[in-house]
Formats: sequence, structure tokens, C-alpha cells
Amino acid sequence: MSKLNPKYQVLIFYKYVEIEYPVRLEKWFRRLCQKYQATGGRTIVASEGINATLELETKFVNDFIQEFKSDERFGDVKIKKTMGTGKAFPKLSVKTRDEILATKLDENQKASPLTGTGKYLEIDELHQWFLENKEFYIVDMRNDYEHKVGHFEGSILPSELKNFRDLPKILPSIKKFKDKTIVTVCTYGIRCEVASGFLLKHGFNDVYQLKDGIGTYMEKYPNQHFKGKLFVFDNRVVTGFNTDSLEHKIIGKCDVCEAKSENYVDYYLEDGVRRFGIVCDECIKQEKVILDTNPKVLVNQK
Repeated sequence: MSKLNPKYQVLIFYKYVEIEYPVRLEKWFRRLCQKYQATGGRTIVASEGINATLELETKFVNDFIQEFKSDERFGDVKIKKTMGTGKAFPKLSVKTRDEILATKLDENQKASPLTGTGKYLEIDELHQWFLENKEFYIVDMRNDYEHKVGHFEGSILPSELKNFRDLPKILPSIKKFKDKTIVTVCTYGIRCEVASGFLLKHGFNDVYQLKDGIGTYMEKYPNQHFKGKLFVFDNRVVTGFNTDSLEHKIIGKCDVCEAKSENYVDYYLEDGVRRFGIVCDECIKQEKVILDTNPKVLVNQK
């Protein structure tokens, strides 16, 4: 895991918007990244919008944002900034795909964020709901390995969600909440655009999505209601705010010995099966696992 460095920033943003010529946007955006010397990142462009995560030197960030937002389609995009490392991504990738978030759902299952999605719930509103003990149910729409290191207290954590494409598999386990107030949460919001609409399409009546995601909540309310750290899809692996304070609680557990840990690795056990998960330093030191020297390539989900 690379050390954070204030000389670099990771920018995270997306927007669902109709794009008439996605390939043209792809080429323009790649040139923009090269112009401002992006150290790396992953961007997906489609006819339904853009989904980007990239790292820049801090001194270039404002100029990059200004030029990007000069395109009127993206003038209102909220860009999340977090501290980078200079090596957060192995390379710069800008590609055109069918979807900006791969779901592989057929048209009967998928609800497009361009036509319908859950109600936005602001960060401050969710915080107030916690303080008021309002009845609501958070459904964590991240993959199961992500929420192991951090999640909102009292969350529903669907074990069936190994990949976002598994979204239909969670319906049987949460169907009893169809008439309850549901809040979908994910890292920075994009998965909830799809997931909240999906729940509405399948009969859930009162569905919200956390606007700007877990990371934004953590930044404003560190160590309050969200416990642990946030899994991110770059070489930082996990991130948090005020993690040196007494209020920070480690909720991640080593896959091998269940000791508290927040250390993600690719590894093998004696059965030869490759795994990705949390393994504590002591188990690594005692060689209870075999570390993979060619770690998995993280994908672009937020």
C-alpha cells in the first residue's frame, strides 16, 4: 500500500447524461488527462454518461476541473477529491463501453438512472436520521469483501453480492423490507444510482440513495455511525478520516485467525485457491498464507 502524499490528488466523479458520440468524448477526455499529466486512472465513457477516477498532481487539479467543466454537459458534476500517492493507479485507461457501470442486467431487470432512480438523501439528512433513531434500513450495495473493513452500523450486508452483477440475487433476502424506508449506500454514489432504481422496479416502495456516497459521509462525520475504513478501487486499497483517533474502530478481521486487521492482500492457502481478503501482519509473518506476487487488477466501481 503506497503512502499518501499531498502533492497528489485522486479525483472521483461520474454523471449519467446522454452522450451522442461516446468515442469522441473518450478521445477528448484522454487528451485532457494527458495535457494535465495524470499519473493514472480509469475512465469509462458510454452513451449513458461518464465514470472517472484519476490521479493528478495537486498543482494541476483546478485547471483540469475548469477545462473539464467547460463542457456544458459536465458543468454541474460534483468532483470528489482525496489525497493520492503518486502511484494510485498502474496506468491511465480511458475506454468506451456499453455501460459506465457494468451490470450485465437484461433490459427487464435494469432501471436506467436516466429515467428513474431512488430519492437522493443528503449526508446531513442521514446523520440526522441516525440521531433521531428514525426507522430506516441501510442496504450496503458494495461487494461483500468491501464492507468487511467498514460499514454503517446496523446495515444489511448482503452476502450474495460478490460482484455488482449479482444484484438480482439479493432480492430474496431483503424482500421483507419492501414496505420499509430503504437507504442504498455505496462508495461514492454510482452503484446506488442503479441499485435504488432496481429496487423500485422490483416493488420496493420507499427507496433513497445516499447522495455522494459513504466517502463523503465519512469525511464530514468521521468515525460516526460508519465504522472502520472505506475500501477503494486503487492502490491505496483502504482509506479513512481521523483514523489515529480513539474513536476509530477496526472492524475488519483476518480471514485466517480473525484478529482485527485492515490489511487486504491477494493470497493462497494450502488448497491452492486464490483469494482476496484481509490477512493480518502476524499471519503473513508466520507464513500461514502464500502471498500472490501478481495482485488482482482492481475494477472501476464506486
